[in-house]
Amino acid sequence: MPWSPGSSSAPSGGKDDIKSKLSSWTKPIRDHLSEGSNWIAPVIAAGATVGFWSFYKTYLRRIPNSAHVSPRYFHRRSLFGKVTSVGDGDGFHLYHTPGGRLAGWGWLRTVPKLKKELKGQTIPIRIAGVDAPEGGHFGRTAQPFAAEAQKFLESHILNRRVRAYVWRRDQYDRIVATVYVRRPPFFQRKDVSMELLKQGFATTYEAKTGAEFGGPSKEIEYKVVEEVARQKGKGMWSLEKGGGFFHPSKKAQAIESPMAYKRRVKLAEEQQRKLDP
Repeated sequence: MPWSPGSSSAPSGGKDDIKSKLSSWTKPIRDHLSEGSNWIAPVIAAGATVGFWSFYKTYLRRIPNSAHVSPRYFHRRSLFGKVTSVGDGDGFHLYHTPGGRLAGWGWLRTVPKLKKELKGQTIPIRIAGVDAPEGGHFGRTAQPFAAEAQKFLESHILNRRVRAYVWRRDQYDRIVATVYVRRPPFFQRKDVSMELLKQGFATTYEAKTGAEFGGPSKEIEYKVVEEVARQKGKGMWSLEKGGGFFHPSKKAQAIESPMAYKRRVKLAEEQQRKLDP
């Protein structure tokens, strides 16, 4: 019976022609790959592709916010980026710029400036090892030197590139990290926690649990620097010194640490909630 388009099978000659054409098309490839040395280039190309993709995911892929910071980073990796805002004396927002200028940041790729462009695209960082005076949030009274601490931090890191060595995620979904910045004129790397302590704008972190210093030796260094600032009457510690000979009316005050302040306020708020109907 003659073949027609509606038939269930094509003539055997047609199938043979297709097989013959496919064989002729693939024969040069099969002949090329039959030589062992000809496999080298494809294998190298595949390996290079896989290697580049792995390198990109590990070192060049931008992390938009704290939810995307993998626990594998903690105590192992650091984040490099630009500080886009400072919220208080010990916290700020970081726009992750992996690879820095070598990866095109600053000349091929730019950091957004508008708040609406930065929304959801920055990582909240809690500076490790220190506690700055508490600001007047949620109707609470601000601690002395809270504004000065924030102003100092802004002048020190705002719009600058910093490297944050990440330790953990805190209860507010911030990334707790030891932060370093390079500043003119010599661009030496400075530990931001240490700088806050030197100026008397922070105390060493006092909580019994959840504290991160980057190692026991770093905690000891911080406490030594804090004590030196206290003896010199720097920042908040000036309240302990009073006005001295030139300002005798300015009386010395006891210092309430940021941790003691938070505990006191928390207790007062809990007691108030119990009293409210």
